[in-house]
Amino acid sequence: MHVRSCEENEIKIPFFVGENKSRTWILRLKDNKIELKHDHRKPDGSEDKITQYGGTASNNGLANIQVFPADDETAELLPAAATNVWWISLDDEIFSYNLKRIGAKTNFSVEFDLSNPIKTPDAPWGWEE
Repeated sequence: MHVRSCEENEIKIPFFVGENKSRTWILRLKDNKIELKHDHRKPDGSEDKITQYGGTASNNGLANIQVFPADDETAELLPAAATNVWWISLDDEIFSYNLKRIGAKTNFSVEFDLSNPIKTPDAPWGWEE
């Protein structure tokens, strides 16, 4: 993960898995709440068929954790994801992205070590500077 863009009301965080540069998390401030969207791209930069899903924080959250239940747009695009809940937590050393599908026995979690700087990676697929 790499914070590629940080504007007043929008942060874009590409997340690469090996050579796959298709994913970018987008956090936007809307009506004093934070929205999380998942921007998925094909290698040519065009939008993937499954993209722009996510949700809006249901309350103000805390400074170090925000919770995002799936929104109506997500439920329409991915009916199985209608019960998804994502959360992001952050402290001085760890950025953590998490997903729980209500009713599922497992959840997905990935942590990034913020205390270990990395070289700026290549741009994600579809990125325009």
